[in-house]
Amino acid sequence: MAPERPQTRPGVLAIQAYVPGRSTAPGVAKVFKLSSNETPLGPGENAIAAYRAAAAALHEYPDGSASKLREAIGAAFGLDPARIVCGAGSDDLLHLIAHAYLADGDEAIHTTHGFLVYPIATLGAGGKPVIAPEKNYTADVDAILNAVTSRTKIVFLANPNNPTGTYVPFDEVKRLQRSLPAHVLLVLDAAYAEYVRRNDYESGIELVATSDNTVMTRTFSKIHGLAALRLGWMYGPAHVVDAINRIRGPFNVNTPAIAAGVAAIKDTAHVERSREHNSRWLAWLTDEIGKLGLTVTPSAANFVLVHFPETKSRTAKEADEFLTTRGLIVRRVSAYKLPNALRVSVGTEEANRLVVHALAEFLKNASS
Repeated sequence: MAPERPQTRPGVLAIQAYVPGRSTAPGVAKVFKLSSNETPLGPGENAIAAYRAAAAALHEYPDGSASKLREAIGAAFGLDPARIVCGAGSDDLLHLIAHAYLADGDEAIHTTHGFLVYPIATLGAGGKPVIAPEKNYTADVDAILNAVTSRTKIVFLANPNNPTGTYVPFDEVKRLQRSLPAHVLLVLDAAYAEYVRRNDYESGIELVATSDNTVMTRTFSKIHGLAALRLGWMYGPAHVVDAINRIRGPFNVNTPAIAAGVAAIKDTAHVERSREHNSRWLAWLTDEIGKLGLTVTPSAANFVLVHFPETKSRTAKEADEFLTTRGLIVRRVSAYKLPNALRVSVGTEEANRLVVHALAEFLKNASS
């Protein structure tokens, strides 16, 4: 019997829709949004000026290849612009990768607490998400390799990972790439790369340059402060870039985003200010929240993952509700299989101090 209405492709209705971080606290006069890992410094003045200047050309279609932006990215990182693809955020590129490389029933691996877009993109393309266990909230190369089967086509690795903030050292990433079958595409999602200050970390540029089965994605949403414009980029082998360009929308990046992105990538002073602010307050939050008796997973990104006990009145859910009453909006991460944790973005000095003060008050009230 024929269906009575249009039917989705297999896998689509199995998707749990992505829920962004909240941004409001009803009844609170002043709100600090610490739920989406946005930079507290905002975009640089040069990016704002470039965005405003682009308004005069809103009647014209954007450059379909985002050539000026690709050239600016290439100049900043010493890359061939022909091997760069730009998209409406790195999410756009992750979906394009899945659609280009997954056939029905093919498998794509991600780790236990990996970015939620990976299974969404996989299911949307008709693939099967496969979860590789982590160790200490960190991706485990051996577990990923053990999950590989004859149906594996993609491995998604967020490095650093969201929402844990942990990272895989470059030697381990290289071991992963060397050990994967040649036909498996390794996707290194380096959305938080600019924040990392570890000697054993590399975003993936070197690996992409020397292999045929690795791509790296990056974003302008975090340290550059252009989240509202939805802007990201991918660096990959020529054959992968060719495949993605064949299926992406012809104008998937808008003109103001291109203009602001060019200005942002050149504004190294603003990036450095943002990095310095993050380094200072990431360490401070980790130490001060730890002093309260809560466990904080060591983070290399611009947020901390705070773990709460399961005891009554001290759970992550109750802490989130308490913080909201104080105008502090943080991120529940139950969807990431972390029901007893909250992710807290590094904010302004005022916001950071208020978070610690509010958590101390919450814990004191819970124990009384």
